[in-house]
Amino acid sequence: MIVAFSVTPLGVGEDVGEYVAEAVRVVRESGLPHRTDAMFTSVEGEWDACMDVVRRAVAAVEARAPRVSLVLKADIRPGVTDGLTAKVATIDRHLAAD
Repeated sequence: MIVAFSVTPLGVGEDVGEYVAEAVRVVRESGLPHRTDAMFTSVEGEWDACMDVVRRAVAAVEARAPRVSLVLKADIRPGVTDGLTAKVATIDRHLAAD
């Protein structure tokens, strides 16, 4: 499964980078395949492992912010591994054919 999620601290002002970094730190230390971009962090693994990372990432931000917003999207596809790179490679292959 791939889980794309965004954790946003609320009530801390406009500069939220240091708070978001705490969530990303949890993801990076998890050992699961992951990718972070300007809007979301994606993590790949089994259901329990992914949800545990999301829970701990939210908790890391929640420990410092009075309120937290979580946006989550999941691609649940049993038996598929390396989806983070395979999906992008498929798109790149189609673009190269143009």
